[in-house]
Amino acid sequence: FGAAVLTTVPGIKDFGCCLIVPLAAVMSLYLDHRINKTELPVRGKKALIFGLLTGLFAAVFATFFDVLITYITHSNDFVNSLPQTESMIQSSPLGPLLQQSLALLKQMAAQIKTNGFSILYTIAMLFSNMFIDSIFGILGGLLGMTFLNKRTQI
Repeated sequence: FGAAVLTTVPGIKDFGCCLIVPLAAVMSLYLDHRINKTELPVRGKKALIFGLLTGLFAAVFATFFDVLITYITHSNDFVNSLPQTESMIQSSPLGPLLQQSLALLKQMAAQIKTNGFSILYTIAMLFSNMFIDSIFGILGGLLGMTFLNKRTQI
């Protein structure tokens, strides 16, 4: 939950997937060890499960907070960066498929500006966050396993 909150704070959210989520997975393994007095060494399966669950929970809550803030402000980073994205797409000679994608992006931005919500944007953010955060959560779980297991050898 803390990782999800931190990934919605401007300035800090740039490090959300690569730093905050893995650290949250490490912290979840460490806290599980401290609270439940689990035996070391930590097994790989447990580290993978903790990392995956940390990433998935962070993704769901981060998407919820992002959608909530977008609903309140009727704007977000996606809406603000759309003109730059549009100019980049226009300069690429990739044809009608990109024009259709651009029309879809504009439609999502228009829905956000008028209603503060776009179901397509929400679904895209959720799946994107789930994919990225679960990968980095698993990496963090494995890093936490290595960290905890090295502590027992010292």
